[in-house]
Amino acid sequence: MTAKTAFSIFKEKYASNICFWIALFFVLRLYGIINPPIEISHSWRQSLTNMIARNFLEIDNNILYPRIDMDGNKTGIIASEFPLFNYLIYLLAKIFGYAHWYGRLINLLISSIGIYYFYKLVKRFFSEELAFYSSLILLSSIWFAFSRKSMPDTFCISLVIIGIYNGFCYFYDVKLRNLLAFFLFSSLAILSKIPALYLISILVIPLFDKNVKFYLKRNILVAGIFILLIVYAWYFYWVPYLLATYGFQLYFPKHFMEGIKELIHFGSETLEKFYFSALQSFIGFAVFIVGLFFIVRQKHKKALVIVVIATSFFILFIIKTGFVFSVHNYYVIPFVPVMAFVTAFTIIKIKNKNWKITLVGLIMVEGIANQQHDFFVNKSESYKLSLEGIAKNVSLPTDLIAINGDKNPQHIYFTHRKGWTIANSKADDTVFVDSIVSLGCKFLFLDKHLLADIEMSSHKNRNIVFENEDFVVFSIKN
Repeated sequence: MTAKTAFSIFKEKYASNICFWIALFFVLRLYGIINPPIEISHSWRQSLTNMIARNFLEIDNNILYPRIDMDGNKTGIIASEFPLFNYLIYLLAKIFGYAHWYGRLINLLISSIGIYYFYKLVKRFFSEELAFYSSLILLSSIWFAFSRKSMPDTFCISLVIIGIYNGFCYFYDVKLRNLLAFFLFSSLAILSKIPALYLISILVIPLFDKNVKFYLKRNILVAGIFILLIVYAWYFYWVPYLLATYGFQLYFPKHFMEGIKELIHFGSETLEKFYFSALQSFIGFAVFIVGLFFIVRQKHKKALVIVVIATSFFILFIIKTGFVFSVHNYYVIPFVPVMAFVTAFTIIKIKNKNWKITLVGLIMVEGIANQQHDFFVNKSESYKLSLEGIAKNVSLPTDLIAINGDKNPQHIYFTHRKGWTIANSKADDTVFVDSIVSLGCKFLFLDKHLLADIEMSSHKNRNIVFENEDFVVFSIKN
């Protein structure tokens, strides 16, 4: 077989098959999949996710009570999103023993399935070509990196896409299994992270379709009401109860005007989430703008309604999130499927197939190049992996510790102990240190890499039980 013949077979059988590309990207992202959460970006959020999963394994597997490690001498129970993702990690750990990377693999698997259902959804209600290019662009967007992190963001959006697809299918195929799948996957998606709720808004389109029978609309609405009741029960009854009872909160929603003021103050950072973070490609954003122009100019009613509805609801989410949206790039993930869909509108308007492939290729290459660093551990952070071994040598698993990780849970996660993560200023505050000793803290771990503004003289009379070039550990127990 000649190279030319082999290329022709590839082009005919695989190059236009979305399953091939999803599988290829799945395999590519297996590189470094077993890395601990010390890559350059968002290792803190992955540490928190893993921490909750590990506590299900080691303390209490009741899914209603997620726990973190940095709540001092308290229970660690936290008011957070429904910990479905964490619980799946726990289930794997229950079978195979705990490891840092299970969440990466779970997310990669579910997010790959989510891309496939995104393709099926666009294909069914628009065209196969639009679905294909939309999916390729989504694969190389911010989705590329975050679908292999121990974080529930692409995970929950994938679940809601599966739910939406089944919701649309129910309207036109009238199969009960589609209605049940819509209810199940949408519920789990929104419970996992409430921003997934906004995408369900596009299901209003068939509600106004005169060709859809009334009882089908009624059934979807009833299912939707039950979804909202379940979500309400968690986020507006159970989460406030956990907060009032245990006093620890993961997220802080903003009042409407407060959110707007914060977004204006962080205006440039907010805009960056759209013109770069979302697609990870300046070329892609330029093509997205052209796609919007085509949709509006040609009055493509169905696409225009989807964009307007999705954008309107997403703006409400942004406002409720406030400055947190501006400073965390992954908060734009729920909107990226819409942006990929619009971007592909430009691609399908190009008549020359070679130019189509070239433009999509440029977008994908730029997107991947801007995220390749995420496949590697941050070598400057690798020293933190020694923390658990140090803790085992100087303390018991039940001993409470303090460590100067500030608000980042990464240090205490790798220590595999419970206690306090404190700012450098607190580590040098003898009054504060004495106060946590009275609460049962027995050891003070100090990361020397963070000690630039600490006067170690305040600890000169304390007993050093371990010291190397990275850490010093004091015994501070009474």
